[in-house]
Amino acid sequence: MINIVTATQDYEAWLARFFPLFAPDLAYKRERMADPDDPFPFFRGTYYRWPVVWAATCPELVSAPRVPAAGDLHVENFGTWRDVDGRLCWGVNDFDEADTLPYTSDLVRLATSARLARRSGALDMKTSDACRVILDGYRDALAAGGTPFVLEEHHPAIRTMGMASERAPVRFWAKLTKLLDEPVVDPPAAARDALVRELPSDGRAPAFRFRARAGMGSLGRPRFVALLEWRGGWMCREAKALAPPATEWASGSRGTGSSKLAEVVEKAVRAPDPFYRVEGGWVIRRLAPRCSRIELDHLKKVDAGRVLAAMGAETANVHLGAPGAGAEVLRHVVRLPSGWFERAAKDMASAVERDWQAWRSARRPKT
Repeated sequence: MINIVTATQDYEAWLARFFPLFAPDLAYKRERMADPDDPFPFFRGTYYRWPVVWAATCPELVSAPRVPAAGDLHVENFGTWRDVDGRLCWGVNDFDEADTLPYTSDLVRLATSARLARRSGALDMKTSDACRVILDGYRDALAAGGTPFVLEEHHPAIRTMGMASERAPVRFWAKLTKLLDEPVVDPPAAARDALVRELPSDGRAPAFRFRARAGMGSLGRPRFVALLEWRGGWMCREAKALAPPATEWASGSRGTGSSKLAEVVEKAVRAPDPFYRVEGGWVIRRLAPRCSRIELDHLKKVDAGRVLAAMGAETANVHLGAPGAGAEVLRHVVRLPSGWFERAAKDMASAVERDWQAWRSARRPKT
């Protein structure tokens, strides 16, 4: 297996086949990955490394039934949106790395992230307990045929996170509209057309800006926003460049594959976000108060056990996009040896930390 530095260089060269990479964001990403106290940013920024390390570390789980999967699943990849009826919904927030994968990959990556989040102080739950509640939520949702998360009357712990004061409209727009201080940009034609397509007919002249330093795993990809003050308030749409999932790179593909995002999202059991779509090589989404990713720090303020169980259930909602997946996965998971989930999460967390240490060592100035 090649080392993490070489793997990163090779992956970035592969990604550049699809669009020009934004060098300042890549430099910022590499710096954050070298955080001396917290491996979580490194974990979030290196999904391309996961398929290779996963296959080497947990070979007994790679042959599990394959399902539509989120791929880059972790405790900070969940957020809220408004459905077609304006209801506040919750679930997986980013499908850039969606692919057909063994169901065990999503589960173990989620549990691994919970273990790493505990190390960073954002989650106070033992790995054994986190694995138990994630797996319970996952199996229960599979057996039920899916459990969409609408936060109007139900799921108070998640609703508390979704309605946190840090996500309130005044704060949200104060932060986002700071982009207007940045230089005006002219997005590629396909991105521009997609950004304005669903804006009001009398609001088709928004302010276009480049959105730097957003996210972690996607840093380096071109990302544009269209900001518009319309009839008394702000509106915003975002376009992010889309590439095939990193599993294509890990398999040795030279870029002939395509994104699975639209297919996986369409088939998932959820009340969909009407503004989230793929168009012309771009992921388009609405940015609005409480329609965004929920930050890791918010886990400190709620019943983490309930939220992790919900994350397990939402993972099942995605996997149920394959016909018959529920019954097949349930038959498989009961045959796995006792303790498999916790062992896999701990082994993968250790593998991530070894790569993190190697990354930090490689970036230290040579004396």
